[in-house]
Order: sequence, then C-alpha cells, then structure tokens
Amino acid sequence: MRQRATLRKPAIITRRLISLIVRALAITSMAFGIAFGFLSGTIGQRGSYDPYTFAVGVSALFGGACGAIGLLLSRIYRMKKELRHLETRLDEAADRNWQIKEAEERAKSFFEAQDDVIVRRDGDGAITYVNDAFCTLAGQSRGSLLATSFTLPVLERGDTTTLADGTRAYDQKITSPDGARWIAWREVAVRSEAGTETQSVGRDVTDRVEAERALAEARDQAEMANRAKSRFLAMVSHEIRTPLNGILGMADLLRDTPLSAEQTTYLSAVKNSGDTLLALIDEILDFSKIEAGRLDFAARPFGLAAFVEEAVELLGPRAQLKGLEICCYVDERLPARVVGDAARLRQVLFNLAGNAIKFTEQGGVFIIVEPASPPDTITIAVRDTGIGIAPADQARVFFEFEQADSGAARKFGGTGLGLAISKRIVESMGGTIDVESAPDQGSTFRVSVPLPRAGDANEPQFAAPDLSGQDILIVAPGAIEASLLARHLQRWGARTQILPDEKVAAALLPEQPWAAVLVDQALGPTASAAVAQIAAAVPRRIVLLAPAMRSELAALRAAGFSGYLIKPVRAASLAARFADGDAFDAAPAAEPVGAHDTTRSAAGLSILVAEDNEINALLTRALLVKLGHRPTMTGNGAAAVDSWLAARTAGTPYDRALMDLHMPGVDGLEATRRIRALEAEQNGPRTPIVALTANASAEDRDACLAAGMDGFLVKPLDRDRLAAALAAADKAALAA
Repeated sequence: MRQRATLRKPAIITRRLISLIVRALAITSMAFGIAFGFLSGTIGQRGSYDPYTFAVGVSALFGGACGAIGLLLSRIYRMKKELRHLETRLDEAADRNWQIKEAEERAKSFFEAQDDVIVRRDGDGAITYVNDAFCTLAGQSRGSLLATSFTLPVLERGDTTTLADGTRAYDQKITSPDGARWIAWREVAVRSEAGTETQSVGRDVTDRVEAERALAEARDQAEMANRAKSRFLAMVSHEIRTPLNGILGMADLLRDTPLSAEQTTYLSAVKNSGDTLLALIDEILDFSKIEAGRLDFAARPFGLAAFVEEAVELLGPRAQLKGLEICCYVDERLPARVVGDAARLRQVLFNLAGNAIKFTEQGGVFIIVEPASPPDTITIAVRDTGIGIAPADQARVFFEFEQADSGAARKFGGTGLGLAISKRIVESMGGTIDVESAPDQGSTFRVSVPLPRAGDANEPQFAAPDLSGQDILIVAPGAIEASLLARHLQRWGARTQILPDEKVAAALLPEQPWAAVLVDQALGPTASAAVAQIAAAVPRRIVLLAPAMRSELAALRAAGFSGYLIKPVRAASLAARFADGDAFDAAPAAEPVGAHDTTRSAAGLSILVAEDNEINALLTRALLVKLGHRPTMTGNGAAAVDSWLAARTAGTPYDRALMDLHMPGVDGLEATRRIRALEAEQNGPRTPIVALTANASAEDRDACLAAGMDGFLVKPLDRDRLAAALAAADKAALAA
C-alpha cells in the first residue's frame, strides 16, 4: 500500500512544476507587454501624446493585471487544496480497496482450511464456489465442480426446519469415498456481484448421530427390560398372592374356631408373617410402577377429616398392641371436602404413620393436619416419640432400600422402600416431604401437598358445640391424645385442664364446678370408676376406651359414666357428646372403621363364584357362608356362564357374581362379556359382578370395568372387604 503511494509522488511533482512554469511565462509576457507599450508610447512622434495620461493608463492596466493575477493565484490555491484533499481520499480508497482484497484473500484461505463443507450455488443451482472439504467429500476437483449442478448422493434425509433468522437446517446421510457420512446442513441466502446465491455449510456429525442411535437403542433395550421386569413382578405377585390368599384367609377362619393358647400364638405368627409378606409385595410393585413412570393418579373429591381419622383408626390396633397412643387433629379451618387422589395420599399416610409406630417403643404417634401457604395447600405432620434419626441419616432415609437403622445388627425390619415411595408420590402430586428429628427425641415427617377445595368453601366439617365459659377436666395417663382433645375443646370455647391420674383428679374435682370430665379407661377399671363416682355431680362424665373394650360398656355405665368415646376419638364424635339430649346408649356420631359386627348379613344372597384354585374356592365359600350368603361354586368361566344362564332360566337368578380373572379356557373377563351380552339380548336385570384377582394394577382394574364388571376385589380376601365389595357392586350395577 505504501509502495503504491510512493510511486504516485513523481507524477504529482512533474505536474506541479509544469503548472509553475506556465504561470511564470504568463506573468512575464504580461509584464513585457506593458513595458513594451510604455516604451513605444514614449518614443513615438505623436503630437497628441500625453505622458501623464499614458502613465495613468499603464498604472490602471498594471493594477488590473495584478488583480487578475491575485484572483488567479487564489483560484490556483483552492484548486491545489482540493487536489490535495482528493489525493488524500484517493489514497484512503486505495488503502481500503487493498484491505478488502486482503480480507477476501484471508476469508478464502479460511474457507479453504475449514473442516466444514462449503458450497455456493446461483439461482439456477450451478456451483459458484466450493472449498477443499466439499471437493474431498465429492471426490472431484474444484475445476470439475464449478459451473455444474453437481449434488452429493443422498441416502437419507431428515426433516427441514427454518430458524428465526431464516436459515434452513436439515441432516443428510450421503455416500462419500470414505463411506456413508451424516452431514448437518445450514443454508442461507447471500448477496454477491452476480446476484443472490445460496450458501450451504455442512458439518460432519456422523459420530454424534451414531452415538445418539446407540443411546436410543440402549434406551429401548432398557425400556424393554423394564417392561419385562414389570411383567415378571406382576406375574410373580399374582402367583404369590394366590397361595397367600389361602394362607391368610384360612388363618382368619381358623382363628374363629376354638384354639388353645399355644395354637392361638402360632396362628398369630402365621397371620403376621403373611401380612408382612403381603406388604412387601405391595411395596415392590409400587416401586416398580414408579420406576416405569406408570404411577397413576385420580383426583376426586373426598372428606379430609374423615379420610385422616379413618386412617388413624385403621392403624389404631397396631399402636394399641404396643401400648402406644395414636390420634389426630384436623384443623377446622380446612375445607370439609377437597380434591385429590385419596388412595395415594392414604398410602403416604400409612407409610409415615406405620413407620412411626414401628420405631416407637413408648409414648405415641399423632397426626396434625393444618392449612399452609400457598392457598389450597395442606400440611400433614406425622410426629412420634420414637428413636429419632441422626442428622447425617435424614436425607438417606428417602433413598431406595435405605433405613436409618441399617447394618447387619439392625433391630427393625423392612425393605426401606416406604419413604422412597412416599417421596415419589408426594412430589408427583406437586408437594414436598421433609423430616425433622434428633436421636432419642422422636421424628416429625411433614408433607405439604396442594388439595383444592371441593364444593361449598364455607361448608363446616360438622356442627361444633358452643362451650364458651365451660370448664372441662381430662384425666388421662397419656398426654398425647388428651392434648389434642383439649385443643378441640379450647377451639370451641372451653377451658381445659389435663391431669395424669385419679389421685390428683380426686383432689381437684371438688374445688370448682366442672361442665364435663373425660376419663381415659387406660387408668384402669378401678381408677376410672373412682373418678366417675367423685364426679357424680358433673353433668357430663365421658369415658374413653379402646375398641376391644366394648364389652365393658355396661359396667362403665353402672359405674356412673354418662357417655363413652372410642379411641382414637373423632372430632365429630367428641362434638356430638356435647349436644343436647346426648345419652350413654347413643352411638357416637362417627363410629370407628370396623366397629360394628358385619359377620352376618341382614338377608342372605345367592352368589355365583367362579374360582379355579381349590383352596381359594374353599376360602371364598367359607367367608360367604359366614356372611350369611348362599354360594354356588364353579371352576372356570364357561361353567360360570352356564350356571348363570340356568339360574336365570329357572327364575332364580343370582344376586351377585364373584369372578376370578385367570381361569383355564374361558377367563373371568370373557365370561363377564358373555353374561353382559346375554343380559342385553334378554333385556333382563343386570347382575352385579365383582372381579377376584391377585393383580392390583390399574390396567387390570380398567380391563375389568371395560368388560362390564361392577367391582374389583384384590386377594387376599377378608370378611370385611368382601362384604363391602358386595355392597358396593350392587350400587355400581344400579348406577350402570
């Protein structure tokens, strides 16, 4: 660049020298002309010659010449200045042009050195530029490719996508001298001297594509293995549940027969072992569903307080067997009904409360349900007075197959799956679960989960009594349930006091008037009766007793109690005991689950049973007979359809049908379809059909409903669940 500027300088100097010489000659000629005129005038012989006038003229002429020369010089100066400016701009333009060419050369060398494949085509598809990588991929020279419409041979092509900046992107599998290669293309329109061209830049992504395909194959194989594992677990669980149904069912039947104390002990061991095995199977199946991403949720309205209280009542016998208290408190600010998956939430609650009972040796377990933020979120806190968890183990207990009490010398059994399953369920519901604990200080597991309101937001859970200004005494050796009862009573306006034994109560009762006294039967029969006698003047004398102590009700009434409550106490039952006109014989407003005897039905039903397993058939028959029904047994689906049709033809149709799903020949699903088809042809009444199966999966449940069944009963059977399933099937059949 500087060399070009140096070469231009001699020409500029030459031009300037010639211009100076011309200007000097013009001025000299003008001066010579003036001098010549003056001399000629002086010498001339004219009479009219006036030297003065001549001198004035010469001066004027000379002044005009000087002015012209000044103007000329000023013009020349401006032209020189413009010339210098133009020369500067010319130099700058030359420099920029050189820089552009230099940049083009660098870009060209850069493109040539690129591993990416670059090709440009004009509007007609002819190649205007290719780099070396394209030539190598095509296996041809640059000269043979330019001005041609050559394209690489394509084996496969992916979908084309257009990016936000207008770039088109797609993948191609092409053939090359080195074999098949995958190229990721990016095409964009560029402007050139010849017009608009399409520039395609391709990158070899063969390794990436092969890795992705290998990963996809590995994922497919893993999913196949996972499905095979799920099928294996489902099959194994069915095969285990079938004999387990016979073991547990026969154990229940055997327990109803006269047994010696030793036989009863052995039978309880068999029953407990079977229940443990059943719980283990359920946990493994749930975990396999979670791993496969097949954990289903069904959000439906349910009563929140009743849901929690029923769960506590079902866990009550386990806690009471260990001498533990178990109770719950549901904040009355919560809506009466909420929307959620009650079955999954119950599973979480059973896991947490069951663990609390297992790891607690003295004291008790209590569940507190309160509103949380954001709105429509509730918090379920499960607290115990057990062994506690060290800080280092608190995160680990939520992992699969982990327990805080680990190692070969651990005291407590279990698979370590319960908390892991609970955590997955809660998180799938959009909630959180955490733990607060310390060794030997108990644990608190807190679940926060969104449960939107259902129905009227102002609907009360129950009619709460007005206890404003009333003093109520609670006498109980355990502080857990007594404190929650006091919390309810205080919310209703009462003033409460809790005493640990009858001696303190005997001293305090005469001190002031009391509106009510609540006495826990755990004090012992003698102590409880003594408190009732001392409190004879108290309007309400209520005894708290476990379900197994119902046989003592008559003696408690005779001892002076005016009413009773079954532990764990429901809030609605507590409120009902303070209603006007309450009497000892009035049953609590909400009886605990399984509190009433359901061994006999008001009217026996004629029931068709299709079951191919002899032991399960014997068990089902015995349970139905104990419930007061009349079973007819068949060994397969075809025989069941024939028996159903014969009974319908004879005018003595079956009231219910229990249909095992897996039977030789015609299975339970096909038999149900045939029965429903015959009902449609005859336009007759619908027979409620309940599925009997050892499979507990959602797919089996859906298949049963699709076939026309009205209920779903999972083995192993027990008397209460069988009676409930028969009643529910009748309602479902009427609704259908």
